[in-house]
Amino acid sequence: MTAAATVPAGAPPAEDMRWIPGGTFRMGSDDHYPEEAPARDVEVGGFWMCRTTVTNAAFTAFVAATGYRTVAERPLDPADFPGAPAENLVPGSMVFVGTPGPVDLRHLSQWWRWTPGASWRRPEGPGSNLAGRAGHPVVHVAYEDADAYATWAGLALPTEAQWEHAARGGLDGATYTWGNAPERPSRRQANYWHGDFPWRAESGYGRTAPVGSFPPNGYGLVDMAGNVWEWTRDWYTEDRWAGYAACCLPRDPRGGRPADSYDPAQPQIRIPRKVIKGGSFLCADSYCLRYRPAARRPHMVDTGMSHVGFRCVAVPAPEA
Repeated sequence: MTAAATVPAGAPPAEDMRWIPGGTFRMGSDDHYPEEAPARDVEVGGFWMCRTTVTNAAFTAFVAATGYRTVAERPLDPADFPGAPAENLVPGSMVFVGTPGPVDLRHLSQWWRWTPGASWRRPEGPGSNLAGRAGHPVVHVAYEDADAYATWAGLALPTEAQWEHAARGGLDGATYTWGNAPERPSRRQANYWHGDFPWRAESGYGRTAPVGSFPPNGYGLVDMAGNVWEWTRDWYTEDRWAGYAACCLPRDPRGGRPADSYDPAQPQIRIPRKVIKGGSFLCADSYCLRYRPAARRPHMVDTGMSHVGFRCVAVPAPEA
Protein backbone atom coordinates (compact mmCIF):
# COMPACT_ATOMS: atom_id res chain seq x y z
CA MET A 1 0.00 0.00 0.00
CA THR A 2 1.13 3.54 -0.63
CA ALA A 3 1.74 5.98 2.20
CA ALA A 4 -1.23 8.04 1.05
CA ALA A 5 -3.51 5.02 1.37
CA THR A 6 -2.62 3.97 4.90
CA VAL A 7 -3.06 6.05 8.04
CA PRO A 8 -0.28 5.17 10.53
CA ALA A 9 -1.16 2.89 13.44
CA GLY A 10 -2.09 4.79 16.59
CA ALA A 11 -3.38 7.81 14.70
CA PRO A 12 -6.98 9.07 14.87
CA PRO A 13 -9.49 7.34 12.55
CA ALA A 14 -8.90 7.78 8.83
CA GLU A 15 -11.86 10.13 8.49
CA ASP A 16 -10.13 12.53 10.91
CA MET A 17 -6.84 12.67 8.95
CA ARG A 18 -5.95 14.12 5.58
CA TRP A 19 -3.01 13.21 3.35
CA ILE A 20 -0.89 16.25 2.47
CA PRO A 21 1.12 15.54 -0.68
CA GLY A 22 4.76 16.55 -0.63
CA GLY A 23 6.15 19.12 -3.01
CA THR A 24 7.63 22.57 -3.44
CA PHE A 25 5.82 25.70 -2.26
CA ARG A 26 6.50 29.36 -1.57
CA MET A 27 6.98 29.80 2.20
CA GLY A 28 6.53 33.20 3.83
CA SER A 29 5.47 36.55 2.43
CA ASP A 30 7.24 39.71 1.31
CA ASP A 31 4.02 41.75 1.44
CA HIS A 32 2.94 41.67 5.08
CA TYR A 33 4.78 41.54 8.42
CA PRO A 34 8.60 41.62 8.54
CA GLU A 35 8.95 38.31 10.39
CA GLU A 36 7.39 36.55 7.39
CA ALA A 37 10.07 37.73 4.94
CA PRO A 38 11.87 36.87 2.84
CA ALA A 39 9.60 34.42 1.05
CA ARG A 40 11.43 31.40 -0.30
CA ASP A 41 10.69 28.19 -2.17
CA VAL A 42 11.03 25.11 0.03
CA GLU A 43 10.30 21.41 -0.37
CA VAL A 44 8.48 19.18 2.09
CA GLY A 45 7.76 15.45 2.07
CA GLY A 46 4.23 14.10 2.24
CA PHE A 47 2.53 13.60 5.61
CA TRP A 48 -0.81 13.10 7.31
CA MET A 49 -2.45 15.96 9.20
CA CYS A 50 -5.46 15.93 11.50
CA ARG A 51 -8.45 17.53 9.83
CA THR A 52 -9.18 19.69 12.89
CA THR A 53 -7.40 21.11 15.87
CA VAL A 54 -7.56 18.93 18.99
CA THR A 55 -10.93 19.47 20.65
CA ASN A 56 -11.90 19.65 24.30
CA ALA A 57 -13.50 16.21 23.92
CA ALA A 58 -10.30 14.68 22.56
CA PHE A 59 -8.14 16.32 25.23
CA THR A 60 -10.55 15.14 27.93
CA ALA A 61 -10.06 11.57 26.70
CA PHE A 62 -6.29 12.01 26.86
CA VAL A 63 -6.40 13.32 30.44
CA ALA A 64 -8.82 10.58 31.50
CA ALA A 65 -6.47 7.93 30.09
CA THR A 66 -3.24 9.34 31.49
CA GLY A 67 -4.04 11.56 34.48
CA TYR A 68 -2.03 14.31 32.80
CA ARG A 69 -1.97 17.75 34.43
CA THR A 70 -1.30 20.73 32.17
CA VAL A 71 1.24 23.47 32.82
CA ALA A 72 -1.59 25.91 33.63
CA GLU A 73 -2.69 23.57 36.42
CA ARG A 74 0.73 23.52 38.11
CA PRO A 75 2.34 26.21 40.33
CA LEU A 76 4.87 28.47 38.62
CA ASP A 77 8.59 28.44 39.37
CA PRO A 78 9.62 31.84 40.82
CA ALA A 79 13.06 31.45 39.21
CA ASP A 80 11.46 31.63 35.78
CA PHE A 81 9.70 34.92 36.54
CA PRO A 82 12.06 37.22 38.45
CA GLY A 83 10.22 40.06 40.11
CA ALA A 84 6.75 38.60 39.57
CA PRO A 85 4.32 39.18 42.48
CA ALA A 86 3.80 36.09 44.65
CA GLU A 87 0.05 36.16 43.94
CA ASN A 88 0.80 35.56 40.27
CA LEU A 89 2.91 32.46 40.93
CA VAL A 90 -0.11 30.19 41.25
CA PRO A 91 -1.73 27.89 38.69
CA GLY A 92 -3.48 29.91 36.02
CA SER A 93 -3.30 31.22 32.49
CA MET A 94 -3.78 34.30 30.31
CA VAL A 95 -7.41 35.06 29.49
CA PHE A 96 -8.75 37.47 26.90
CA VAL A 97 -11.06 40.04 28.46
CA GLY A 98 -12.77 42.47 26.10
CA THR A 99 -12.47 46.15 26.92
CA PRO A 100 -15.52 48.38 27.62
CA GLY A 101 -14.69 50.63 24.68
CA PRO A 102 -11.98 51.68 22.20
CA VAL A 103 -8.40 51.52 23.51
CA ASP A 104 -4.87 52.18 22.33
CA LEU A 105 -4.01 49.02 20.40
CA ARG A 106 -0.32 49.38 21.26
CA HIS A 107 -0.99 48.09 24.77
CA LEU A 108 -2.27 44.53 24.68
CA SER A 109 -2.19 44.32 28.48
CA GLN A 110 -5.56 46.09 28.34
CA TRP A 111 -7.30 42.98 27.03
CA TRP A 112 -5.14 40.16 28.43
CA ARG A 113 -5.42 39.22 32.10
CA TRP A 114 -3.43 36.71 34.13
CA THR A 115 -6.22 34.67 35.70
CA PRO A 116 -5.53 32.28 38.59
CA GLY A 117 -7.47 29.07 38.10
CA ALA A 118 -7.83 29.44 34.33
CA SER A 119 -6.96 26.27 32.42
CA TRP A 120 -8.25 24.10 29.61
CA ARG A 121 -11.01 22.93 31.96
CA ARG A 122 -11.98 26.48 32.95
CA PRO A 123 -11.25 28.65 29.91
CA GLU A 124 -12.37 31.93 31.51
CA GLY A 125 -11.18 31.05 35.00
CA PRO A 126 -13.04 29.88 38.13
CA GLY A 127 -16.76 29.54 37.50
CA SER A 128 -16.38 28.69 33.82
CA ASN A 129 -16.44 25.18 32.35
CA LEU A 130 -16.60 23.22 29.11
CA ALA A 131 -20.38 22.85 28.98
CA GLY A 132 -21.43 23.10 25.33
CA ARG A 133 -17.81 23.28 24.17
CA ALA A 134 -16.84 19.65 23.61
CA GLY A 135 -16.33 20.37 19.90
CA HIS A 136 -14.38 23.60 20.41
CA PRO A 137 -10.58 23.59 20.20
CA VAL A 138 -8.82 22.96 23.49
CA VAL A 139 -7.01 26.11 24.69
CA HIS A 140 -4.68 27.11 27.54
CA VAL A 141 -2.26 24.40 26.44
CA ALA A 142 1.47 25.07 26.71
CA TYR A 143 3.89 23.46 24.27
CA GLU A 144 4.65 20.65 26.72
CA ASP A 145 0.94 19.84 26.94
CA ALA A 146 0.48 19.71 23.19
CA ASP A 147 3.56 17.54 22.77
CA ALA A 148 2.40 15.17 25.50
CA TYR A 149 -0.95 14.69 23.76
CA ALA A 150 0.72 14.11 20.39
CA THR A 151 3.06 11.50 21.88
CA TRP A 152 0.15 9.70 23.54
CA ALA A 153 -1.72 9.63 20.22
CA GLY A 154 1.31 8.25 18.37
CA LEU A 155 1.60 11.48 16.39
CA ALA A 156 3.71 14.66 16.42
CA LEU A 157 3.33 18.39 16.19
CA PRO A 158 3.97 19.80 12.70
CA THR A 159 7.03 21.73 11.67
CA GLU A 160 6.42 25.31 10.56
CA ALA A 161 6.99 24.31 6.93
CA GLN A 162 4.58 21.37 7.15
CA TRP A 163 1.94 23.55 8.76
CA GLU A 164 2.21 26.33 6.18
CA HIS A 165 2.27 23.92 3.24
CA ALA A 166 -0.87 22.22 4.55
CA ALA A 167 -2.62 25.53 5.28
CA ARG A 168 -2.19 26.67 1.69
CA GLY A 169 -4.23 23.72 0.47
CA GLY A 170 -2.50 23.68 -2.90
CA LEU A 171 -2.90 27.44 -3.52
CA ASP A 172 0.80 28.21 -3.69
CA GLY A 173 1.59 31.84 -2.87
CA ALA A 174 -2.03 32.81 -2.14
CA THR A 175 -2.62 35.36 0.60
CA TYR A 176 -5.36 33.41 2.38
CA THR A 177 -6.24 29.74 2.73
CA TRP A 178 -9.07 30.31 0.25
CA GLY A 179 -7.25 32.50 -2.31
CA ASN A 180 -6.02 36.06 -2.77
CA ALA A 181 -9.23 38.02 -2.27
CA PRO A 182 -10.31 39.01 1.25
CA GLU A 183 -13.38 37.36 2.70
CA ARG A 184 -16.72 38.56 1.32
CA PRO A 185 -19.57 39.36 3.75
CA SER A 186 -21.76 36.92 1.86
CA ARG A 187 -19.29 34.04 2.33
CA ARG A 188 -17.65 33.86 5.73
CA GLN A 189 -14.38 31.90 5.58
CA ALA A 190 -12.79 31.93 9.04
CA ASN A 191 -13.24 32.75 12.70
CA TYR A 192 -11.27 35.97 13.05
CA TRP A 193 -12.43 39.20 14.70
CA HIS A 194 -15.42 40.76 12.98
CA GLY A 195 -16.34 44.09 14.57
CA ASP A 196 -14.44 46.69 16.59
CA PHE A 197 -11.39 45.20 18.30
CA PRO A 198 -11.05 44.53 21.21
CA TRP A 199 -14.36 45.65 22.59
CA ARG A 200 -17.25 44.96 20.24
CA ALA A 201 -17.43 41.76 18.19
CA GLU A 202 -20.21 40.91 15.80
CA SER A 203 -22.62 38.20 16.88
CA GLY A 204 -20.98 34.78 16.69
CA TYR A 205 -17.43 36.13 16.84
CA GLY A 206 -15.01 37.18 19.57
CA ARG A 207 -14.62 33.64 20.93
CA THR A 208 -13.71 30.15 19.76
CA ALA A 209 -16.10 28.34 17.44
CA PRO A 210 -16.74 24.60 17.11
CA VAL A 211 -14.13 23.06 14.81
CA GLY A 212 -15.33 22.83 11.23
CA SER A 213 -17.70 25.80 11.45
CA PHE A 214 -16.12 27.28 8.31
CA PRO A 215 -15.30 25.80 4.88
CA PRO A 216 -12.26 23.50 4.52
CA ASN A 217 -9.24 24.40 2.42
CA GLY A 218 -8.12 22.52 -0.66
CA TYR A 219 -6.69 19.65 1.38
CA GLY A 220 -9.87 19.20 3.42
CA LEU A 221 -8.43 20.83 6.56
CA VAL A 222 -10.62 23.16 8.61
CA ASP A 223 -9.69 26.19 10.70
CA MET A 224 -6.23 26.65 9.20
CA ALA A 225 -7.16 30.34 9.37
CA GLY A 226 -8.38 31.81 12.65
CA ASN A 227 -10.13 30.18 15.60
CA VAL A 228 -6.92 29.42 17.55
CA TRP A 229 -3.21 29.81 16.97
CA GLU A 230 -1.51 26.42 16.60
CA TRP A 231 1.78 25.21 18.04
CA THR A 232 4.53 23.97 15.73
CA ARG A 233 7.65 22.18 16.87
CA ASP A 234 10.10 24.71 15.43
CA TRP A 235 12.04 27.15 17.59
CA TYR A 236 11.35 30.74 16.59
CA THR A 237 14.12 32.80 15.05
CA GLU A 238 13.85 36.11 13.23
CA ASP A 239 16.10 34.83 10.44
CA ARG A 240 14.69 31.39 9.75
CA TRP A 241 16.88 30.95 6.66
CA ALA A 242 20.15 31.26 8.57
CA GLY A 243 22.23 28.22 7.75
CA TYR A 244 20.47 27.55 4.44
CA ALA A 245 22.53 28.33 1.35
CA ALA A 246 20.93 30.88 -0.96
CA CYS A 247 21.67 28.70 -3.97
CA CYS A 248 19.80 25.61 -2.81
CA LEU A 249 16.22 24.54 -2.20
CA PRO A 250 15.65 23.91 1.52
CA ARG A 251 14.14 20.47 2.09
CA ASP A 252 11.95 20.00 5.16
CA PRO A 253 13.45 23.13 6.80
CA ARG A 254 13.49 23.44 10.58
CA GLY A 255 13.77 26.34 13.00
CA GLY A 256 16.83 27.44 14.96
CA ARG A 257 18.10 26.55 18.43
CA PRO A 258 16.30 27.12 21.76
CA ALA A 259 18.89 29.74 22.80
CA ASP A 260 18.23 31.68 19.59
CA SER A 261 14.52 31.92 20.37
CA TYR A 262 14.68 34.00 23.58
CA ASP A 263 12.81 37.28 23.49
CA PRO A 264 15.40 40.07 23.07
CA ALA A 265 12.89 42.57 24.46
CA GLN A 266 12.83 40.66 27.79
CA PRO A 267 16.43 39.56 28.40
CA GLN A 268 15.67 38.75 32.04
CA ILE A 269 13.29 35.96 30.98
CA ARG A 270 15.17 32.99 29.57
CA ILE A 271 12.24 30.98 28.30
CA PRO A 272 12.54 29.68 24.73
CA ARG A 273 9.82 30.30 22.17
CA LYS A 274 8.25 28.14 19.49
CA VAL A 275 6.55 29.23 16.27
CA ILE A 276 2.76 29.38 16.32
CA LYS A 277 0.73 29.63 13.13
CA GLY A 278 -2.70 30.41 11.78
CA GLY A 279 -4.02 33.35 13.74
CA SER A 280 -7.05 33.19 16.03
CA PHE A 281 -10.49 34.56 16.78
CA LEU A 282 -8.67 37.67 18.06
CA CYS A 283 -7.03 38.54 14.73
CA ALA A 284 -8.60 41.80 13.54
CA ASP A 285 -7.74 43.44 10.24
CA SER A 286 -7.13 46.68 12.12
CA TYR A 287 -4.66 45.08 14.50
CA CYS A 288 -3.43 41.60 13.54
CA LEU A 289 -3.89 40.52 9.94
CA ARG A 290 -2.39 37.13 10.71
CA TYR A 291 -5.09 34.63 9.81
CA ARG A 292 -2.96 33.79 6.75
CA PRO A 293 -0.73 30.80 5.96
CA ALA A 294 2.47 32.89 5.91
CA ALA A 295 1.84 34.52 9.30
CA ARG A 296 4.02 33.42 12.19
CA ARG A 297 4.52 34.52 15.78
CA PRO A 298 6.83 33.50 18.64
CA HIS A 299 5.26 32.03 21.76
CA MET A 300 6.90 31.08 25.06
CA VAL A 301 6.79 27.33 25.53
CA ASP A 302 5.40 27.52 29.06
CA THR A 303 2.51 29.83 28.23
CA GLY A 304 -1.02 28.78 27.46
CA MET A 305 -3.61 31.37 26.46
CA SER A 306 -7.29 31.40 25.60
CA HIS A 307 -6.53 31.59 21.87
CA VAL A 308 -3.75 28.96 21.49
CA GLY A 309 -4.36 25.31 20.58
CA PHE A 310 -2.78 22.69 18.30
CA ARG A 311 -3.24 19.88 15.79
CA CYS A 312 -1.11 16.86 14.98
CA VAL A 313 0.61 15.20 12.05
CA ALA A 314 2.02 11.79 11.16
CA VAL A 315 4.87 11.15 8.78
CA PRO A 316 4.86 7.74 7.09
CA ALA A 317 7.83 5.48 7.67
CA PRO A 318 10.11 4.94 4.66
CA GLU A 319 9.29 1.86 2.65
CA ALA A 320 11.65 -1.05 3.23
